[in-house]
Amino acid sequence: MTGWRDVFVKLDDYRFMIPRTFMPGMRTDAVIYANEEMMPHIYSDNAHVQAANVACLPGIVGNSLAMPDIHLGYGFPIGGVAAFDPENDGVISPGGVGYDINCGVRLLRTNLSFAEVQPKIKDIVARLASNVPSGVGSEGPLSLSVRDLDKLLVDGAGWAVAHGYGEPNDILHTEEHGALPGADPSLVSAHAKERGTSQQGTLGSGNHFLEVQLVEEIYDEKTAAVFGLFKDQVTIMVHSGSRGLGHQVCTDYIKVMYEAIRKYNISLPDRQLCCAPINSPEGKRYYVAMAAAANFAWANRQMLMHQTRESFAQEMGASPEKLGISLIYDVTHNIAKMERHRVKGPGSRVQEKMLCVHRKGATRAFPANHPDIPEDYREVGQPVLIPGDMGRYSYILVGCEKAMEETWGSVCHGAGRLMSRAEAMRKFSTADLIKELDRKGIIVMAASKKGLVEEAPEAYKDVREVVDVVHNAGLAKKVARMRPLGVVKG
Repeated sequence: MTGWRDVFVKLDDYRFMIPRTFMPGMRTDAVIYANEEMMPHIYSDNAHVQAANVACLPGIVGNSLAMPDIHLGYGFPIGGVAAFDPENDGVISPGGVGYDINCGVRLLRTNLSFAEVQPKIKDIVARLASNVPSGVGSEGPLSLSVRDLDKLLVDGAGWAVAHGYGEPNDILHTEEHGALPGADPSLVSAHAKERGTSQQGTLGSGNHFLEVQLVEEIYDEKTAAVFGLFKDQVTIMVHSGSRGLGHQVCTDYIKVMYEAIRKYNISLPDRQLCCAPINSPEGKRYYVAMAAAANFAWANRQMLMHQTRESFAQEMGASPEKLGISLIYDVTHNIAKMERHRVKGPGSRVQEKMLCVHRKGATRAFPANHPDIPEDYREVGQPVLIPGDMGRYSYILVGCEKAMEETWGSVCHGAGRLMSRAEAMRKFSTADLIKELDRKGIIVMAASKKGLVEEAPEAYKDVREVVDVVHNAGLAKKVARMRPLGVVKG
């Protein structure tokens, strides 16, 4: 009987390699960032096989990569990162982005302390649960015409700000300024648009949440000050994505990609990796449709943040401006993007190339002085937001240069599941879960009991261990740790 030690080569305490000899067709090695304690679960989950499968894709540059929150996904593992060269048969794959295109996180700072918020936390959570639509099929405050929706799919978060949902400064603190260039609404199906028409400004279900948090620990005073963070401060985290529209875009283009692999004679170890050359008609169509769905998600989080700010202000009896509620940053963790990176060529010559970087359950983590970082953060690096489960912690880190050298500027996106939703449903009860969270002083309101139990803290890895891996591996540096005070679950 084989075990994980028979498959992996330990490179160091935080990197484990699957050599390209592991299976036929691998064009490169697969490297997983983890510690030894995590490896048995990664192996038993078979997520490592998905990382090896990705290494078989045409045009892959460098290694197939996976972060410590790795677990089984569709096509790519969740936590998977891979870059592809359009000039050398590189492909784009919906399975490397996921169904919830541009699912992502944004973090808001406030001027409020724990002492000011704690007496009102139940009312704040109740107000958020009342004002922010959540749950499966939830509908938002808008019912957009096709023309308005098309405009939103191009302008992203900028559309929301232009319509009164936020401030211009929010755009500066959003990855890609809240809109991926090149989006083409005409390549988003009528069915996808129908699903998105009334879902703008909704939280959704699954692992999506709004969370009122307390900054419990500061690890890097200088960087925390640049981000506007201080100990005992109250922050707010928003986690949502592109809702039904993004799911339908993925569904539609998986069908397109099944045809493409036959047309371009692409051999795959798993049909879920269906793909097309980036520069092919099919690849280009998927990219601009995916960009439109990504822009829907950015607009959605912008609206959710606006609703959150207003709800918080109502309960605290002061304007959002007076309370200092402002956006620290917004990062996506399900996307494929064209980015310029340094690549080793023949004879170890390093050159800059435009690559299509897939991050599927992984977050961008660019270092100091990178031109894509907002000016006010450029001296320290990009804020990296890592939510945990609703019973433990979330983190803010900052990107490091080593991430650019090893992972295309990428790190983990969260804690990562330990058990399936079905297993969580069998193992935990709603009453016990609420009692345990209440014992920890965490107020939780959910759209459904089923959704709450599926998200039980014990269904996830301990985010502290996950974050320690990327911190100790030098990919990103810990800045602050937050713990939940109140949670609204989709």
